[in-house]
Amino acid sequence: MDTSIQEVNAKIREASSILKDLTREIGKVIVGQQYLVDRLIMALLADGHILIEGVPGLAKTLSVRTLSRAIDAQFQRIQFTPDLLPADVIGTLVYSPKDGNFSIKKGPIFSNIILADEINRAPSKVQSALLEAMQERQVTIGSETFQLPKPFLVLATQNPIEQEGTYPLPEAQVDRFMLKLVVTYPSKKEEKEILERMSTGRQIPVNPTIKPELIFHLRELMHQIYIDEKVKDYILDLVFATRDPEQYKLGDLKPLISYGASPRASIMLTAAAKANAFLQGRGYVTPDDVKHIGMDVLRHRVLITYEAEAEDMTSDDIVKKIFDQVEVP
Repeated sequence: MDTSIQEVNAKIREASSILKDLTREIGKVIVGQQYLVDRLIMALLADGHILIEGVPGLAKTLSVRTLSRAIDAQFQRIQFTPDLLPADVIGTLVYSPKDGNFSIKKGPIFSNIILADEINRAPSKVQSALLEAMQERQVTIGSETFQLPKPFLVLATQNPIEQEGTYPLPEAQVDRFMLKLVVTYPSKKEEKEILERMSTGRQIPVNPTIKPELIFHLRELMHQIYIDEKVKDYILDLVFATRDPEQYKLGDLKPLISYGASPRASIMLTAAAKANAFLQGRGYVTPDDVKHIGMDVLRHRVLITYEAEAEDMTSDDIVKKIFDQVEVP
C-alpha cells in the first residue's frame, strides 16, 4: 500500500467515527434494521437515491425521518396517491388577478430529504415529475429552473403486497435509484425491544449529530478512496454479465433476461462500494465491498422475461447466479 493510499486510509478511519456516531443516534429510535440504516448512510455519502420495498409497519418512514433529524436537514414527506398531480410535487405557476402576473409557488420537493411514500400509488406522470429533480438536482417550473437544496435525497417506499390501485414505476425512474432495498421483519428479540420502546407513549429525542455542510466534506473524502483496476474490471464484468451472459458462461440466463443493467449501474456500484468501504473505515475498495452492496444496486436494473416469471425466477435469483459465476479478482 503506497503512502498516498495510507494517508487516505488514515483520514477515512478517523472520519468513519462520525458515521458511527450517526448510526448510534439513529439506533436510539430504530431497533435492528442495521441493513436499512447502513444503506441510508451509504446513500447519503454517495449522493444517491433509495427505493425501499417492504410490508407496512417495518419502520421505513420512521428510519428516513430519524435520519433527517440526526443530520439536521429539512425533511418533507409526500404521500403519493392516485389523484396527485405533478404540480403538487414540484410546484406551479399561480395567476394573480390583481396585477395580472404569474407567481411561482414551490412544491414540497424543495427540501433536503424527500420521503416519497408509497410512490407506486401515483400515476407515472407524477412519478416522472421526479426525473429531473433526481438526476439534475433541479426543477423547472414554467420557463424558470431552480436548483434544489443540497444535500438532496429521494427515499421512496413501496408496498410489495397490494397491487390493486398501483402503477408500475417507469424504467427511467427506477434506474435513477442507486439502491433498491428489500426490508424484512425484525427478529423476535428485536421486536420485543420495539414493543418496550414504543409502548411508553414518549417520543425518543434525536440530537443532530452532523450538519449538512459536513456531509459535503465526507463526500469529498469518499471520492479519494482507492479502487484498484482489477476491482473496476470486476464491477464491469458483473454489469456486462447482465447484458451478455453467454460471454461469462451463463448462457442459461440469456432467455431469462429481457434487459441488462445500464452504464449507470457501473457508476452506482462503484460509488456504493466506496461508501461501504468508508463505513468500514477503509480507504480502499475490496471485491467484498462490491459483493456486499451489489444486489441492492443491480436487482432493479435487471429486467426479467415472461419465461423467467414462468419458471418462478426473480431478478434477485439472476443477480445471485451472476455473482456466483463471475470470477472474483
